[in-house]
Amino acid sequence: IIMSSVFILQGLSESLNLELLSLWFCFLIVNGEKVPEGALPYLVSVQNITGHVCGGFLISTDFVMTAAHCDKLNPTNVVVGSHNLNKIHKKMRIKFKKCKHGHFQQTITGYDIMLLQLNKRVNFNDRVKPIRLPKRGMTVKEKSECTVAGWGKTRTGGEQVKELQMVNVSVISLDQCQRVWKKYDGILPDGVVCAGGYATDKGFCQGDSGGPLVCGGTAVGIVSFNRGYICDYPNVPNVYTDLSKYTNWIQKKLKEKKCFI
Repeated sequence: IIMSSVFILQGLSESLNLELLSLWFCFLIVNGEKVPEGALPYLVSVQNITGHVCGGFLISTDFVMTAAHCDKLNPTNVVVGSHNLNKIHKKMRIKFKKCKHGHFQQTITGYDIMLLQLNKRVNFNDRVKPIRLPKRGMTVKEKSECTVAGWGKTRTGGEQVKELQMVNVSVISLDQCQRVWKKYDGILPDGVVCAGGYATDKGFCQGDSGGPLVCGGTAVGIVSFNRGYICDYPNVPNVYTDLSKYTNWIQKKLKEKKCFI
């Protein structure tokens, strides 16, 4: 699936370290397939005044999780219970307040996680349900089959689609992921998990930013970043925020319910 934020690789310094800047967000799912109506009731469209900008996922009656870098696009509302973005009813739109992780600076330094506290609680039904989060320290085995989903382009430079799409991706060991990224002078932050985009023609490009990496019915990661613009020929693993490393922060924010505009 090609869906998500597009990041630009730039030289960080004379030492040739690379910085990924989230300057623009495309929504692409590479070699994915359409999702049946209501199959992913936890998936949310995060939108600004122009429309869809990021993915997100429902974790309770009043909280949605997404990526911190999505805040750069000034999101104002979420759309719940939608499969086709051409068919959005007013009641599906909900405004929110934001709890962005305080240590977040940019995607390649980690902490790419943000909670959206909804202005009103949602009622769960067949089309609107939360997804389970991992326990602290949970690890996903290498080669585990997982999914990533979202709305967007199906190829680099293509037109954004309105119907939800998804793709299966395999988890890549962190050691292997780090070795591949190092070849391109990339340094991975702590607290990430890698899946898709390497030795396969499936993955995100980048993204849908903020959407979940789902393994065995559990949201184990948040779409964070990949390498460069071209997603049709991925050769570097896609990188997700590892949710098992943020369980304490998540529970604290859910309990406090003190997010800000």
